[in-house]
Amino acid sequence: MASLNVGPLGEYIREQRRNAQYSLRQLAEAAGVSNPYLSQIERGLRKPSAEILQQIAKALRISAETLYVQAGILEERRGEGLELRASILADPLINEQQKQALLAVYDAFLKENAAGRPSGGAPVTEADPATEAAGAADPAGGVGGSTDEHRGKAP
Repeated sequence: MASLNVGPLGEYIREQRRNAQYSLRQLAEAAGVSNPYLSQIERGLRKPSAEILQQIAKALRISAETLYVQAGILEERRGEGLELRASILADPLINEQQKQALLAVYDAFLKENAAGRPSGGAPVTEADPATEAAGAADPAGGVGGSTDEHRGKAP
Protein backbone atom coordinates (compact mmCIF):
# COMPACT_ATOMS: atom_id res chain seq x y z
CA MET A 1 0.00 0.00 0.00
CA ALA A 2 1.37 3.44 -0.98
CA SER A 3 2.07 5.76 1.90
CA LEU A 4 0.12 8.96 2.18
CA ASN A 5 2.16 12.14 2.34
CA VAL A 6 -0.31 14.06 4.49
CA GLY A 7 1.89 14.52 7.56
CA PRO A 8 2.59 18.19 6.88
CA LEU A 9 -1.15 18.81 6.38
CA GLY A 10 -2.01 17.15 9.69
CA GLU A 11 0.73 19.07 11.47
CA TYR A 12 -0.53 22.31 9.94
CA ILE A 13 -4.12 21.61 11.03
CA ARG A 14 -2.92 20.73 14.54
CA GLU A 15 -0.92 23.96 14.73
CA GLN A 16 -3.89 26.02 13.56
CA ARG A 17 -6.18 24.24 16.03
CA ARG A 18 -3.81 24.96 18.90
CA ASN A 19 -3.43 28.60 17.85
CA ALA A 20 -7.21 28.89 17.83
CA GLN A 21 -7.18 27.33 21.31
CA TYR A 22 -9.49 24.48 20.31
CA SER A 23 -9.29 21.00 21.75
CA LEU A 24 -9.41 18.14 19.26
CA ARG A 25 -13.00 17.44 20.33
CA GLN A 26 -14.05 21.08 19.96
CA LEU A 27 -12.67 21.34 16.43
CA ALA A 28 -14.15 17.99 15.42
CA GLU A 29 -17.56 19.14 16.62
CA ALA A 30 -17.26 22.57 14.96
CA ALA A 31 -16.14 20.98 11.67
CA GLY A 32 -18.79 18.27 11.77
CA VAL A 33 -16.36 15.36 11.71
CA SER A 34 -15.72 12.61 14.22
CA ASN A 35 -13.06 13.04 16.87
CA PRO A 36 -11.14 9.88 15.80
CA TYR A 37 -11.22 10.93 12.13
CA LEU A 38 -9.79 14.38 12.92
CA SER A 39 -7.14 12.75 15.10
CA GLN A 40 -6.14 10.49 12.18
CA ILE A 41 -5.92 13.52 9.87
CA GLU A 42 -3.69 15.36 12.32
CA ARG A 43 -1.43 12.31 12.69
CA GLY A 44 -1.12 11.97 8.91
CA LEU A 45 -2.97 8.66 8.73
CA ARG A 46 -5.91 9.90 6.66
CA LYS A 47 -6.15 12.17 3.66
CA PRO A 48 -9.33 14.25 3.94
CA SER A 49 -11.47 15.21 0.97
CA ALA A 50 -11.70 18.81 -0.24
CA GLU A 51 -15.14 19.02 1.40
CA ILE A 52 -13.79 17.94 4.80
CA LEU A 53 -10.90 20.41 4.44
CA GLN A 54 -13.42 23.15 3.72
CA GLN A 55 -15.36 22.25 6.89
CA ILE A 56 -12.16 22.26 8.96
CA ALA A 57 -11.08 25.59 7.45
CA LYS A 58 -14.45 27.14 8.23
CA ALA A 59 -14.29 25.91 11.83
CA LEU A 60 -10.75 27.30 12.18
CA ARG A 61 -11.75 30.52 10.43
CA ILE A 62 -8.99 30.18 7.87
CA SER A 63 -9.03 30.09 4.09
CA ALA A 64 -9.99 26.72 2.61
CA GLU A 65 -7.50 27.53 -0.15
CA THR A 66 -4.72 27.51 2.44
CA LEU A 67 -5.63 23.97 3.46
CA TYR A 68 -5.98 22.90 -0.19
CA VAL A 69 -2.42 24.11 -0.81
CA GLN A 70 -1.19 22.27 2.29
CA ALA A 71 -2.95 19.11 1.08
CA GLY A 72 -1.50 19.40 -2.42
CA ILE A 73 -4.92 19.86 -4.01
CA LEU A 74 -3.99 23.35 -5.25
CA GLU A 75 -0.65 24.82 -6.09
CA GLU A 76 0.27 27.92 -4.14
CA ARG A 77 -0.26 30.99 -6.26
CA ARG A 78 2.64 33.39 -6.21
CA GLY A 79 1.77 36.70 -4.65
CA GLU A 80 -1.45 35.57 -3.03
CA GLY A 81 -0.12 36.15 0.46
CA LEU A 82 -0.65 32.67 1.86
CA GLU A 83 2.44 32.95 4.04
CA LEU A 84 1.21 36.28 5.36
CA ARG A 85 -2.24 34.85 6.08
CA ALA A 86 -0.73 31.87 7.86
CA SER A 87 1.50 34.16 9.93
CA ILE A 88 -1.43 36.32 10.95
CA LEU A 89 -3.52 33.27 11.86
CA ALA A 90 -0.65 31.75 13.83
CA ASP A 91 0.13 34.89 15.82
CA PRO A 92 -0.61 34.18 19.49
CA LEU A 93 -0.45 37.87 20.43
CA ILE A 94 -3.76 38.81 18.78
CA ASN A 95 -7.20 37.30 19.21
CA GLU A 96 -9.35 35.65 16.55
CA GLN A 97 -11.45 38.75 15.93
CA GLN A 98 -8.32 40.85 15.37
CA LYS A 99 -6.90 38.20 13.03
CA GLN A 100 -10.06 38.23 10.94
CA ALA A 101 -10.04 42.04 10.84
CA LEU A 102 -6.45 42.08 9.58
CA LEU A 103 -7.25 39.49 6.91
CA ALA A 104 -10.32 41.45 5.82
CA VAL A 105 -8.26 44.63 5.42
CA TYR A 106 -5.58 42.71 3.50
CA ASP A 107 -8.20 41.18 1.18
CA ALA A 108 -9.74 44.62 0.59
CA PHE A 109 -6.33 46.00 -0.41
CA LEU A 110 -5.75 43.07 -2.78
CA LYS A 111 -9.16 43.59 -4.38
CA GLU A 112 -8.57 47.34 -4.70
CA ASN A 113 -5.16 46.80 -6.29
CA ALA A 114 -6.48 44.15 -8.68
CA ALA A 115 -9.26 46.50 -9.81
CA GLY A 116 -6.68 49.19 -10.63
CA ARG A 117 -4.53 46.99 -12.88
CA PRO A 118 -4.70 47.23 -16.65
CA SER A 119 -4.50 43.98 -18.59
CA GLY A 120 -0.67 44.23 -18.51
CA GLY A 121 -0.72 43.58 -14.76
CA ALA A 122 1.02 46.71 -13.46
CA PRO A 123 -0.97 48.83 -11.02
CA VAL A 124 -2.35 52.08 -12.33
CA THR A 125 -0.91 55.10 -10.54
CA GLU A 126 -2.71 58.39 -10.63
CA ALA A 127 0.04 60.51 -9.11
CA ASP A 128 3.63 60.24 -8.00
CA PRO A 129 3.51 58.69 -4.50
CA ALA A 130 6.49 60.75 -3.36
CA THR A 131 4.71 63.95 -4.30
CA GLU A 132 1.52 62.82 -2.59
CA ALA A 133 3.39 61.82 0.57
CA ALA A 134 5.21 65.14 0.74
CA GLY A 135 2.01 67.09 0.11
CA ALA A 136 0.20 65.15 2.81
CA ALA A 137 2.94 66.00 5.28
CA ASP A 138 2.61 69.75 4.64
CA PRO A 139 -0.64 71.14 6.09
CA ALA A 140 -0.30 74.27 3.90
CA GLY A 141 -0.74 72.09 0.83
CA GLY A 142 2.74 72.66 -0.58
CA VAL A 143 5.40 70.10 -1.16
CA GLY A 144 8.12 70.42 1.48
CA GLY A 145 8.12 73.92 2.88
CA SER A 146 5.76 76.83 3.32
CA THR A 147 3.52 78.21 0.59
CA ASP A 148 5.42 81.54 0.63
CA GLU A 149 8.68 79.81 -0.26
CA HIS A 150 7.09 78.29 -3.35
CA ARG A 151 5.93 81.68 -4.51
CA GLY A 152 9.46 83.02 -4.24
CA LYS A 153 8.80 85.10 -1.15
CA ALA A 154 10.98 84.99 1.90
CA PRO A 155 9.41 83.49 5.00
